[in-house]
This record gives sequence, C-alpha cells and structure tokens, in this order.
Amino acid sequence: MPFPAKFVWGAAASAYQIEGAAREDGRGPSIWDDWCRIPGNVWSDQSGDVACDHYHRMEDDVRLMKELGLRAYRFSIAWPRVMPEGRGVVNDQGLDFYSRLVDALLGAGITPYATLFHWDLPSTLHRRGGWLNRSICDWFADYTAVVMDCLSDRVSHWMTLNEPQVFIKFGYGDGVNAPGFKLPLSEQLLGVHHALLAHGKSVLAVRARARQAAKVGWAPVCVVKYPATSSAADVAAARTATLGSSQRDLWNNSWYNDPVFLGEYPAHLLSLYGADVPAFDGADMSVIRQPLDFLGLNIYEGQPVRASGNAQGWENAPRPIGHPLTAFRWPVEPESLYWGPCFMHERYNLPIYITENGLSSMDWPSMDGRVHDPQRIDFTRRYLLSLRRASEDGVDIAGYLHWSLMDNFEWAAGYRERFGLVYVDYATQQRTPKDSCAWYRRVIESNGAHLDTDPFGQAFPGTPAS
Repeated sequence: MPFPAKFVWGAAASAYQIEGAAREDGRGPSIWDDWCRIPGNVWSDQSGDVACDHYHRMEDDVRLMKELGLRAYRFSIAWPRVMPEGRGVVNDQGLDFYSRLVDALLGAGITPYATLFHWDLPSTLHRRGGWLNRSICDWFADYTAVVMDCLSDRVSHWMTLNEPQVFIKFGYGDGVNAPGFKLPLSEQLLGVHHALLAHGKSVLAVRARARQAAKVGWAPVCVVKYPATSSAADVAAARTATLGSSQRDLWNNSWYNDPVFLGEYPAHLLSLYGADVPAFDGADMSVIRQPLDFLGLNIYEGQPVRASGNAQGWENAPRPIGHPLTAFRWPVEPESLYWGPCFMHERYNLPIYITENGLSSMDWPSMDGRVHDPQRIDFTRRYLLSLRRASEDGVDIAGYLHWSLMDNFEWAAGYRERFGLVYVDYATQQRTPKDSCAWYRRVIESNGAHLDTDPFGQAFPGTPAS
C-alpha cells in the first residue's frame, strides 16, 4: 500500500559537501576549510574547495531534481557564506545564492527544507572558542535572524542543527573531524549544552522573524537499537537501549532530545556523567525546550539487542557471519527504519521526517555509459518497506529525504564514498543519474506503491507487485 497522502518525498545534501566556491564572492573560511589543509586529516588530502561545484551549477542541479521527481530538497546554509566572520557583517552575495536556490526550487515545484547548521562553523568563531564559548548561542541566533529576514518569505520548513552527536563527539572528543580536538568528557558535554542552547535561541529567532507560518525541527542522529527477536522481552530491551545509554560518551539519543522535547536531561545520564555535567539551571532548560513541529531523524544503521540479566537489562546481539555491509563498512539494518521511528514517536509524540538515509556503494560508469547501482535500489527498498510498516503501525511519518542527491565530499573520507542518486565525475563535474534515480522516481510517483518493482517496472522475484 502507499504512504499517507501528504507524505513528502525528497533528497538531501549539505553546503560544504557540494557547493565548492570556497573562496568566492565573500565567503569566509570554516573549520572544515582549515581542517582539510592539514595533511593526513582527510583521505588523499582532499577538500571541499570545489566539491560538486554546486555553487556555479545550481540551476542545472535543480533541473536534475525536477527530472528525478523530487517533491522536497533538504539543503544547508553555509554560515561563513552568509556571515564571513560568523557575526557582524552580512555577505549579500552569499545570501543571494540561497535566495536564487530557493526561487529555482519553488519554480520547479520542489519544497525547500533548510538546515541552518551542518558542521561548517566559521573559523573566526572557532578561534573565539566555538561550541565551548557560551556566546555562540547568541551568535547562532543572530545568524538565524539574518537568514530568516532573507528567506522566510519563501521557505517554511526549517531545521536548526544537523547531528550534534557527530559535530561534538567526532570534532571535540574523538578528534577525527574538524576541529580535531580530543577533549575530556566535561568539555564535550559543555559543547553539547551550548549547542542545545543555540538550538533553542535559533528556534526563538525563527518564530520571531518568520514572514510566513514556519515549521521548525532539528535533525539529530537516531542511534537505533532494535530487537534481535520479536519477543516482548527483546522489544522492551531494545526500547530501553535506544532511549538510554550505559556508556560515558555522547553517542545516544536522550541526552539531546529529552532537553529539546521534555525540558530536562535524563536522570540516568545525569547520574552516569556525574561531575562532568556542566552547570545549568531552569532558565537554560526553558530556552532549550521550544515548541517544535517535527523531529528529523538521520538513520543509516542499527544494532540488534536482546534481553539480558545484567544491570542494564539488555546486551548487544551478534550479527550472523557475513552480515551485509555497505562500501563504508556500515551494517545494512532495514529494521532500524522501523524501530527507530517507533521508539522516538512513542517518547516525543511528534511527526517524524527521515532527514537522512542511504548508503555508500561501489558506483562507477559501466561500459554502456550508465551507472548501475542495484545495491542502492535494494537497500532503499528494504529500508522504505520498514518505514512504511512503521507508518501502517501508527507512527506519524511525514516524509523521507534520501541521502544524498549526488555523490559529494564525505568529510574525513573525502571523495572515496559515493552516497548519491546522481553520479558525479569530479574531474569534469558531469552528472549521471544512476539506475536508482529511475527507480526512486517511480516510488515517488506512486507514493510508495511501487516499492516492489525494479527501475523498469518489473516485479522483483518472490514479491507481489503493489
């Protein structure tokens, strides 16, 4: 059966990963520009200086989106392109690029979904302490206001932060992403608290400056633990594992979402983190807990768990030998797109968008000139069938935004990984829609009713046609 009538189908990308034009038209440097210039930080010492050259090819890329049949496009706005120093002076050329992008999307019948921060922190703000400086909450709010004044007459769907777990944990804790710090847990938690405050102040700025009714959410990672079996005990264990944590690190859900939606840090993590928790008060929580319209979830994988007699009540369950992996060596776990939304909807009771989901695959042009990516079709079909099941079981699933529109700069992995529906030849910047484009277009046109057909409309063996 199809998805709900108003279901939103789209794809996603982010500024640093596709735009290029890193030193053009007044754009200031970001921490990723700085990070990529240090040898050894990124695979093959690559950078986003040119990336997919989307800055110069935006109109053609929007035409591709229209041909793909997208109904929505999630993009991020580069803070250093809009405000080169992160605060103060506004770069009109930068704002004009996003204004033209929005106009092109609307002209193509595609709804823009704008993300305000997708990791490209202005370098000047980093030198002032970045996410460790409480002032960043106001800097981010001021930047939000500038963007709203320019775009909110045409953009109605907004996300504040993308994956705070990643840009704090990997950037300030593990040191594998920009800015490359390996700080103690107390400072990582301080960075998270400031990110949450920045989110809250950004929402306030959206509400105050919006020139039309605005729908606001955010897009954290959803760390999914799913039941190894259908037993009630394993389901309960998976729920506990997804909503809790037994590790003294930042890789969890509730430390981020509970303050945003419930106005408090979870008690079990306050106890676990102990003296490393930064000082905060009720006023902070009042800022963080702003009414939101939806929850975005970025889901790629999951971990099977089972009930256990240990203190936490669950344990990781082993995967079978030979369990499928993507080219990035991430496990293929379609169940994650059922159980993640289920558990998050139970706890926070808001409409859910899957704001990222996809895979890196081993794609290259075949001798016939086409890019055949059957693994992407199979992966996406499996995950969407799980998401459709969640919708049928009562979870309010509002939309699905595939990651990603096109191959792009995959952070520390450079251009090694290809997540796109569209193949990019980085030497020529030629775009080649992959087979998955034709298949996804049929899925969109049928509102999910054709999940059981291949790119050419033939039923997959062993499955009924929709």
